[in-house]
Amino acid sequence: MKLFLVYFLLVGVGLFTFFSNATQQLHPIIRQSAENAMLDTANLLAEILASKTHDDQLDSQFFNEAFEHYRLRNMNASIWEMKKLSPDLGLYITDAKGKVLFHSDQQEIGKDYSRWMDVSRTLKGEYGARTTRIEANNDLTSVMYVAAPILKHNQLIGVLTVFQPASSSQPFIEFAHQQLLTQGSVILLIALGVGALLTYWLTRSIRQLSTYVQKVRSGERPVLPKIHERELAELAEATESMRQELDGKSYIENYVHTLTHEMKSPLAAIRGAAELLEEGNMEVNSQRKFLHNIVSSAHRMQDLIDRLLSLAALENLTELEKVQTVNLLTLVKIEIDAKRSHADRKNIHFKIEANLITDTSGDEFLLKQAISNLLDNALHFAESNTGILLRLEQDNQFQTLCVFNKGPLIPDYAIPRIFERFYSLVHPDTHQKSSGLGLSFVQEIAKLHEGSIHLLNVEKDGNAGVEAEFRIKR
Repeated sequence: MKLFLVYFLLVGVGLFTFFSNATQQLHPIIRQSAENAMLDTANLLAEILASKTHDDQLDSQFFNEAFEHYRLRNMNASIWEMKKLSPDLGLYITDAKGKVLFHSDQQEIGKDYSRWMDVSRTLKGEYGARTTRIEANNDLTSVMYVAAPILKHNQLIGVLTVFQPASSSQPFIEFAHQQLLTQGSVILLIALGVGALLTYWLTRSIRQLSTYVQKVRSGERPVLPKIHERELAELAEATESMRQELDGKSYIENYVHTLTHEMKSPLAAIRGAAELLEEGNMEVNSQRKFLHNIVSSAHRMQDLIDRLLSLAALENLTELEKVQTVNLLTLVKIEIDAKRSHADRKNIHFKIEANLITDTSGDEFLLKQAISNLLDNALHFAESNTGILLRLEQDNQFQTLCVFNKGPLIPDYAIPRIFERFYSLVHPDTHQKSSGLGLSFVQEIAKLHEGSIHLLNVEKDGNAGVEAEFRIKR
């Protein structure tokens, strides 16, 4: 219903604007057409009069009888369904000084018309025309005047002006206005009918989709409805995919598969060390070594489980549960201090470049976790005796933290998978893989803050390395 009302409003406003503008243009367009016809008439009569003139002396007497017969004509003409019964064209002729020699109203003969715009401009060799109102405040009393020069041997010897009251074209204007109104109403009704059909068609698909979602919500397993609209069909398919994940099939299967795969290595290490310890007759140093392997593998399993649980909790969130006022630069400094010992072991120093970074809203704990993971990733892959550059920027929409480390580049095959759960590259120092959950964790935190995370191979000051770009909304 709302969709139909919006459509009705848009169509109504659009048609009203169009027909309102068209109606406003009717009057000047019809006047322009009349002026064009009057100009041709004036020039034709001027040529006829010039041909009857001898010795450059205007002789307009022959117009008297012709004009009297013209006035008495019964036209009885049907023009576009409008009846025209009698003539309404007037005429006057002046000499080269503007004195009236002939006028359809004989009372005007002998008067000086040289100051009227139609006569004065024509005498100057310009196009002469004017519109004059008999009653100043009534446009229907306007009279249109169009003049033409009377030329004999290329000499201007007088002016011939034809005039016509504006009221003669008013019936045509009113008729055209009525036609526009009628046709506009028909078009509006047709548009509303089409709009109603389209609305029903669209809402039918929406109702189907809504019914499907309600059944899913109630725990049923409905068949995905067939929807012909491409956008709604895509939405229905996305809803079906979401339902399958909510059912736990693909989601749990993926987690169990990857978790089982990741657990194999530490479990195999623990089992192997335990079997060797059971054999006895082992030196103390060897026992300590295998016990260390068991503890290390257990820690790795515990870390994997903890990170997996944290990531699963994040993936189930649709918005931040705890929003605070935080300062990204302050959080960066806190996490750098926490990584000092790790950095000192590789003789890596930190450098911060930051403009004025204002406070923003976010979850302080999650942002610290994201920064910590980015620093861990940079420290693991940074070359010894180098530096890690942290650059903070902000604009009207986002605050951005860029973390650059000199070291091995991300292989092309790994770039599309770098944020996948459990996907990890071999660390150059330990020659082992991490849990592969750190960057996935950072990505989820960025999404919750309406931001993004990107890892890029870049070159800075001649040093090739990797830069992480972590962006959150201000």
